[in-house]
Amino acid sequence: MASFKQLGVSKEFIKSFKELGIVDPTEIQEKTLPILLDENTDFIGQAQTGTGKTLAFGVPLLTKINPDRKVVQALVLSPTRELGQQIAKQFFKFTKYTEKVFTECVYGGERIEIQIGRLQRPTHVIVATPGRLLDLMQRGVISLENVKTVVLDEADEMLSMGFQKDLEKILSSIPNAQNKWLFSATMPHGIVEIARKYLSPIAKGVHLNKKKIVNEKIQHQYIQVLDEEKLDVLLDFLDSQKKNRGVIFCRTKKASTKLAKQLKAKNHETEAINGDLTQKERDKVMRAFQNKTLKYIVATDLAARGIDVQNLSFVVHYELPDKDEYYTHRSGRTARGGKSGLSFVIANGKEMKQIRYYQRALGISFIEVK
Repeated sequence: MASFKQLGVSKEFIKSFKELGIVDPTEIQEKTLPILLDENTDFIGQAQTGTGKTLAFGVPLLTKINPDRKVVQALVLSPTRELGQQIAKQFFKFTKYTEKVFTECVYGGERIEIQIGRLQRPTHVIVATPGRLLDLMQRGVISLENVKTVVLDEADEMLSMGFQKDLEKILSSIPNAQNKWLFSATMPHGIVEIARKYLSPIAKGVHLNKKKIVNEKIQHQYIQVLDEEKLDVLLDFLDSQKKNRGVIFCRTKKASTKLAKQLKAKNHETEAINGDLTQKERDKVMRAFQNKTLKYIVATDLAARGIDVQNLSFVVHYELPDKDEYYTHRSGRTARGGKSGLSFVIANGKEMKQIRYYQRALGISFIEVK
């Protein structure tokens, strides 16, 4: 394995990595950094969540910024507010020992006037959710004419959240970008279309083996039960986890709300996070989860987008999702930053077919728990 220095990363960045406990590059970083640091190019990177993609694109992006030019030179598009804030925070930490690079994060759910005020300050990098960025562009608050680097992070998630038209509008407005980098855990048809339309036909790429799309540090287990046994099995599982923390997934808002109430009735510190919550309520739940006053959250697939809480030991699939890429994203909430984790499925008879399908399609092995 090459070191960060051998990959071309400057000593200033490496010094900040050490303080963050980042010692060795992950596979996506090892394969991506030399390409993106060395030249201006369009690029497609496919790797599962939690493997260090932010560093893989963040360091080359920050390296290409000229701090003396007080204009927006780079744009990162993110599916959710939480992921956007996480990226901006990481950029701030990475540049602790470099020349000052100013990053601003803009997203829906906060008063636009507040963000307009912050954008009056010198800004080199904007991290944005697509809808809010378009709103600010239409108001003439943000100019992208000097943008040389554009990153689409978690591109498949942005598509599944209905942002395809927004992405196309934004990409059409940055024809002079020298670097268009697309990162995605899966490559559905819509992503392939965006790449074909807006990236160079000779775009470079790193596609981790299909069988590595799901993080190899995650152990996959399942238990087959009747529907009416699911709650008792979940309670037994949570008791067995002692102090470990995790996310429990349901398919619908209604199911997540009901399950959170059932768990609270059994004295488990948990809240539901789903589309019925206002942004303020969602932020409150996420703060409590990050501060460890909540041990678990019960989430739907869309509501869980962008959740990046360190040291989660497990995810539970109380109900399996409709799409296999959702299983990939769910599982990716655990085993982040090189740690190991558990993905535990409480399956009824019907869901056993899906487990067999995941084994074939995603190249993973499930262990049955008796």
